[in-house]
Amino acid sequence: MKYSKNSMSRFVPILLVIVITIVAVGVVIAIGRALMGGGNSDTADTQSSVDAGRAALLSSDVSRSVRLTVRGPIVADEKFRSYQITISPSSRIMTTYEGYLSNALESKKFDNNFTAYEELIYALDKRKMMDGRALTEEQNDLRGVCASGRIYEFETLVNGETLKKLWTSDCDGSKGSALANVSEILDMFLQQIPDGNKMAQTVGLGQQSTFFSL
Repeated sequence: MKYSKNSMSRFVPILLVIVITIVAVGVVIAIGRALMGGGNSDTADTQSSVDAGRAALLSSDVSRSVRLTVRGPIVADEKFRSYQITISPSSRIMTTYEGYLSNALESKKFDNNFTAYEELIYALDKRKMMDGRALTEEQNDLRGVCASGRIYEFETLVNGETLKKLWTSDCDGSKGSALANVSEILDMFLQQIPDGNKMAQTVGLGQQSTFFSL
């Protein structure tokens, strides 16, 4: 069967329109997927971080523990102060330090039990202790961060080794990876140690009356 020139001349424009339409639709779909994927990447990273952090926090076997570290302003080695509170199913320990090499000033240790530990970790979870944003390795480098204020580190540990760590600070430009309300987390840890806030005050790091919510 032969096609006339008139038939071909009518067919070619129609074919071009179809091809152009298909290409245009493909481009629109590709752009839409790219925009949706790009817009949700940060949310997906944050959600993944939260899920992993919650799983680590809510595990209550004997090898697990949670830890709070508070670091004071960057000053002379003789004046630098920090403290740490570590809670496990069997113990509660608070230690204050002087200097950048963490020379212990005072340490108190108390017994603990599984029921008390579970109450604490579930309370910390409700206060979003392990909610965090993903940061690069460079952004997680705490050297020199918030020189005039305090840094707060929240950790989950297994057999004494850090499983997951989040941090934040007093400084506006260094909010870090933690998304929790710092004041609530501090209070939960300090309440675990009799005279905990008094110990913190002896090194100039007592809980502040007003705080910020990230």
